[in-house]
Amino acid sequence: MLKIDQVSKNYGEIAALKQVSFTVKPGEILGLIGKNGAGKSTLFHSILRLIKFQGSITWNGQPITAQMFDEIGYLPEERSLLPNLTVGRQISYLAKLKDFKASNELIDQWLARFEVKGNRQTKIKSLSKGNQQKVQLICTLIHKPKLIILDEPFSGLDPVNAGLLKTAIIAAKQHGAAIIFSSHNMANVEAVCDKLVMFNLGQIVLAGSTQSVRAQFGKVNLFITTDWSEQQLQKLQGVDEVIRRNLRQYLLKLRDETFGPAIFKQLTNGNYIEEFSQQPPSLAEIFRMKAGAANA
Repeated sequence: MLKIDQVSKNYGEIAALKQVSFTVKPGEILGLIGKNGAGKSTLFHSILRLIKFQGSITWNGQPITAQMFDEIGYLPEERSLLPNLTVGRQISYLAKLKDFKASNELIDQWLARFEVKGNRQTKIKSLSKGNQQKVQLICTLIHKPKLIILDEPFSGLDPVNAGLLKTAIIAAKQHGAAIIFSSHNMANVEAVCDKLVMFNLGQIVLAGSTQSVRAQFGKVNLFITTDWSEQQLQKLQGVDEVIRRNLRQYLLKLRDETFGPAIFKQLTNGNYIEEFSQQPPSLAEIFRMKAGAANA
């Protein structure tokens, strides 16, 4: 288990991390979200002992040492591949640093798994940015690390390739890895994470499972399909805002989730309604509320 306990980091008078605490268990995926400069990369660098910090970071009850690095997989936000190496040599070299022998057969399997547009003999510099990102992901995962740290892993990937990465992350979880990754894409966080930690200005502002975090804000989003006009909907008690989604489709922003049943009765009047779905705010909305400009 990765345990972050009261971790703080200052750069001069700037507090990059402020008493941050959470855990990531084996077989668990944690999403770390926050604006640029919120402290996500600083935390990753602290875990990897690249910088000094105050507080405690342990892996399976022990301070992280250089001897533990072989069981850690780390994907930095910036690409760190050597452009003149072939794909095969690059993967083999980084695997060897983790005391792992990556056979040509295994490398070919991973290249096929991530649908890399190239082969072992292809030079890194001739690959597109997206395919370079996939090669770097292979370098991170091929030695089957027990702790996986991914800094913006979906950056530069289209939806199809992002789907391949999600599949790989979930497979690593099923093999017992503890996984922590940062992302600006809330949909990716909701799709794969067991829980999340939201940062703002170096401190945790929200933490918990994605469902529990959303539930804290109440079911104030009401999605409906109706023949009622926008003006009629705006007059309903408890409706603060009406947003047209499409023809006959609306999102009603409620003052409080308790207004839902009364609105249902008025809209249906005992008849069938095509859509009536009352939900909490999305993670993207919560992110804007908790880490937006007003909270900076």
